[in-house]
Amino acid sequence: MKNTIGKIYLLFAFTLAGTSVISGYILSEKLSRFTITAVSLGIMILCLFPFYAAKTVKTIRLLKRNDWKLLMLQAIFGIFLFRMFLLLGVNSTSTVEAGILTGTTPAITTILAFFILREKPSDWTAIGIVCTVSGIALLQGTNLYSVQLSSQHFLGNVFMLCAAASESAFNIISRKHKSKILDHANVKIPPVVQTLIVSTMAFGLALIPALVEQPFEALQAIGLKEWLALIWYGLVVTALAFVFFYAGVKRCDAYTTAAFSGMIPLTSMLLSLLLLRETVGMSQWTGGFLIVSSMLMIGNGRR
Repeated sequence: MKNTIGKIYLLFAFTLAGTSVISGYILSEKLSRFTITAVSLGIMILCLFPFYAAKTVKTIRLLKRNDWKLLMLQAIFGIFLFRMFLLLGVNSTSTVEAGILTGTTPAITTILAFFILREKPSDWTAIGIVCTVSGIALLQGTNLYSVQLSSQHFLGNVFMLCAAASESAFNIISRKHKSKILDHANVKIPPVVQTLIVSTMAFGLALIPALVEQPFEALQAIGLKEWLALIWYGLVVTALAFVFFYAGVKRCDAYTTAAFSGMIPLTSMLLSLLLLRETVGMSQWTGGFLIVSSMLMIGNGRR
């Protein structure tokens, strides 16, 4: 039952994270990358901290030195580096190549889980991971046997691969932190509090680069649509998605987390179909079917 609840949390987490395609599409036209990160995180912190201030202060007093290290690593890899590499990469490569390299996240997470966490996958889990990676590639309308990465997009492809690696590292660090917390039962970090702490750290990292981008003039020029997108990016894509993620990763292994991360491109595809009126072909629907199937396979394997 605990594992099932964890999968539901991960499903919600990565589905909400997938909505970033719409908010990012709206915001990137008017604002720079660090400004988007800093302002959205600032909105989230201002909205949540008044309600969880007492619980956050109480939790901070219990945290050990190793907890602070792991929380800082989550902020660096899960928010700061991931968004920086992603926004740098999409401007320097093609959408097909970006889609393929983003799809390496489950594979990288699986490799790190095996060598760092020493978690061994079952046969069903291994098949599920392969289906997830293949499904993500098909979502991009990609023929894996004929695609060639262009040398002209080398730097952009490196950035996209770094973004995928950052997301994978975040998944592994969060899982490792969960196991460390279990070693000392007196320290319990609620998902909302953990989200607040990690987001505050990431806000501090993004603030100085954001100020260099001269954000105040840009913020004065945006309209209601952009402000709503910033609020959504902060409260839903970051806050709510992270709360679900931390609740899920405490109940599921790294392989399950890797498989459910396929919901990000799947959600992006469906939203592009509904809101951006983009065309979706048979290969994309097949990719979506493979991603959903992989979740069922891993569920069967872990059971």
